[in-house]
Amino acid sequence: MMNDPKALVLFCLVFASVFLALSALVGAGREIKRRRAHNNLHEKLKDRVETADELLAKMRHDRGLTDDGYFNSLNYRVGKMVTQSGLNLRAHLVYVAMILLAVSLSAAGLMYGRSAITISLLFLLGTLLPLLILRFFVKRRQRKASRQLPEALDVIIRSLRAGHPVPVALSLAGRELPDPIGSEFGMASDELGFGGTVSTAIQRMADRIGQEDFDLFAAMVRLQEKTGGNLAELLEGNASTIRARQRLRLKIKASSAEGRASALILNAAPIGLYFVIQMLAPDFFGEVSDNPILNYVFCGIIIWMFIGNMVIRKMINFKV
Repeated sequence: MMNDPKALVLFCLVFASVFLALSALVGAGREIKRRRAHNNLHEKLKDRVETADELLAKMRHDRGLTDDGYFNSLNYRVGKMVTQSGLNLRAHLVYVAMILLAVSLSAAGLMYGRSAITISLLFLLGTLLPLLILRFFVKRRQRKASRQLPEALDVIIRSLRAGHPVPVALSLAGRELPDPIGSEFGMASDELGFGGTVSTAIQRMADRIGQEDFDLFAAMVRLQEKTGGNLAELLEGNASTIRARQRLRLKIKASSAEGRASALILNAAPIGLYFVIQMLAPDFFGEVSDNPILNYVFCGIIIWMFIGNMVIRKMINFKV
């Protein structure tokens, strides 16, 4: 069929159409992602109907904070994770998700007649899974904010050297930079506009993000507020230090790539082998699959895999 010129032309046209359609979908996806990454605070300021203090209070509530900007939760750690994740949800929704998921998985285990150990593991999984998902969003947001911080400091430094006061410099960083750091600097600038000090506003921003580079930035601002000095020069040194720390993190990540790849392979290989055997030879395990001792064996395997992962994590996890 491929020797027929008409079939060859038709095949090329179909391939080109599919390629263009996929390119359009990828481009649309990137545009949606770019729009979502735009400064959320700046968008709200353009079409807001609230006053500035009402908008600041609303953004605090959306992040799970109290009216004065502090964490508000039944559990401090969960409330802190909700705030640092940047998600617009309340901390009590996390508790609701934990309860519903734990009960649902346990009920599914009971319906399928699983053992008490399996049901207990399902209940534990349902309890921990929302926290693990929340922690994933926290880490992702922290990495993104850390990458944006040197650029934000450069914007503030140029603004200060142009003669602008500190609140104006922070407001400029809040307007010009995308989320997550744009909205964070915007909230810090609003707090300064309502009578807060620079060190307090920056420290609250560091608490809302929860990353080491922002703690260093907040400590430097507190030191400058107490001892004086040229803030632009101090911020320039701080930006240089943060860039050096980020380069060191990348070097450590490259050096520990072998250990992380080994951990991934050691975790995926037995699970993948089990499913491959189930697909290719379903009767391979024979009567052993119905043996109740197998549940204890699986529990032991999971425990030993967990211990192995903790050992490997200890070997490749370096603090900078």
